[in-house]
Amino acid sequence: MSGHHHDHHHVGHDHDHAPIGGHEPRPEYRRLERAVRELLIAKGIIAADEVRKQIELMDSRNPGMGAKIVARAWVDPAFKARLLADARKAAGELGIDTSNTAAVVALENTDRLHHVVVCTLCSCYPKAILGIPPAWYKTSAYRARAVIEPRAVLAEFGTVLPDDVEIRVVDSTADLRYLVVPKRPAGTEGWPEERLAAIVGRDSLIGTTVPVA
Repeated sequence: MSGHHHDHHHVGHDHDHAPIGGHEPRPEYRRLERAVRELLIAKGIIAADEVRKQIELMDSRNPGMGAKIVARAWVDPAFKARLLADARKAAGELGIDTSNTAAVVALENTDRLHHVVVCTLCSCYPKAILGIPPAWYKTSAYRARAVIEPRAVLAEFGTVLPDDVEIRVVDSTADLRYLVVPKRPAGTEGWPEERLAAIVGRDSLIGTTVPVA
């Protein structure tokens, strides 16, 4: 399925809806995952060392990598241009390897346009850059409501945007993932990259929040 987006302006939210939760996976799912993993190892389909290496690799992926990319884009217009043209190649400039993952597109938030990322079918996510997705990203409430009433969803994250800001919801797929480049907050002029990266949280890289100086 190819990527697509949904444009939204003001959407009222004076009706009942399921809240966006932050629940962790249910215990039975954790037990099932462990049982399947141990069975595959016992049958020699995968090796325990391979599992360990993959876990360590995933643990090394975290939102700090995305924050590093955004901070560089904020201070280096040429890098930002390369990032928006080819996110995977630009990430490689910072030592972030995305060669074995789905394509990644960087989307810039501006004074007039705000992007929000969702995966309406499952939980496709740029794990090579941001690590494991948050639990709420995978919930049916977020996946459905982000498309139908994005302003209401953003408000639940504490993000209230002016009515003249267009909200564009982009749908991740198995072949295409998105990284939001948030708008740089005022008052951060002259900050070093490390300090800028520290205010770029995971949720702002999805588009549900905005960085605050």
